[in-house]
Amino acid sequence: MTRKEINVAPVMEEGEGRIVLFRPNIPKKAIEYISGVLESRWIGQGPRVDEFEKKFEASFGGGHTAISCGSGTDALHLAYLLAGVKSEDEVICTVFTCTASNLPALYIGATPIFADIVPSTLNIDPAHVRSLISKKTKAIVFVDYGGLPAELDELVRISQEFDIPLIEDAAHALGARHNGRPIGSISDYTIFSFQAIKHITTGDGGMLMIKDSAKVEEAKRLRWFGIDRNSKFHGIWENDIHEVGFKYQMNDIAAAMGLAALEEFDEALKLRKQLLSTYIQGLKGVENLEIIGAPVTYDHAAWLFTVLVPDAKELRDFLFTKDIESGQVHFRNDRYAIFGGRRTNLPNMDAVESRYLVLPLHTHMSANDVNRVCEAIKKFYRTT
Repeated sequence: MTRKEINVAPVMEEGEGRIVLFRPNIPKKAIEYISGVLESRWIGQGPRVDEFEKKFEASFGGGHTAISCGSGTDALHLAYLLAGVKSEDEVICTVFTCTASNLPALYIGATPIFADIVPSTLNIDPAHVRSLISKKTKAIVFVDYGGLPAELDELVRISQEFDIPLIEDAAHALGARHNGRPIGSISDYTIFSFQAIKHITTGDGGMLMIKDSAKVEEAKRLRWFGIDRNSKFHGIWENDIHEVGFKYQMNDIAAAMGLAALEEFDEALKLRKQLLSTYIQGLKGVENLEIIGAPVTYDHAAWLFTVLVPDAKELRDFLFTKDIESGQVHFRNDRYAIFGGRRTNLPNMDAVESRYLVLPLHTHMSANDVNRVCEAIKKFYRTT
């Protein structure tokens, strides 16, 4: 897939009056907390990592254990391994996501089997998942697109019926809930991302939530070279390494930033939800425009606001002239050569792939900014 084929838009530079698509949310106390770490004995994986895990677990775990990582992709790879995925196995996964969701299958030598999406949410279609299950299926991997939880009730039923682990990529969904339960407390494995523009940023980083407590020590070893750190730090040099591990741990500098972000999280999520609601109200009734995930059926984490329109590229270019940045952000993974080429059994993805557009939604915006975006969209449709 070339840049020409996907019509990549220029990145908008920040400036007065410009509304950019993404902007990091840096917590007020981040500098203070990071400075404290830099003045301490530990800057690698130390006490701040432990503290961040415990506080994150208390907020979002619902009884599941939190294991921090260097990135969300690290956490996903660990989830694949803990779920028992091996070379030549199959993994059913969503076609519409960041490639990080599906690349771990290739790390292991497994085969991604792409499932279609639900057009109204862009989340994975459980009915298609069910039809794709074979004797080779060893995991089901799905995304909560934009912060709206996928159809978890049906996915859990499928998982239990066929005894196949669920790996939930909740990189978009920190703070979302499904039927009153926090995302992070439902699937066998749930990952969160703390990459620069996510709800919480630690510069980069991730968290893996594990349902089965028997898997926790294995996860800790795998993220740190296969070494049992507790035994090593107690001077037991006889402890052996029995599995191939990785350098996937978080450090205390990142964890300090995460701890600062947790203190402000409720306030930031409330603002995001208010902006989402303002968009929904502001674009109500616009002809030929469909809002992804509206009406909101579950407690939305409001990371992305996405619309379906018949002329997405033209609308994007028009908004750019009005100092408003927008874009596609994600692309169907089967179009990347590494995944083997475009599939022919994904009609819902086919129907929307040229019609979706992501509009700005972040904590540096106000309701007035959202209204300005909405008015620009209405002007576009009045003049075209």
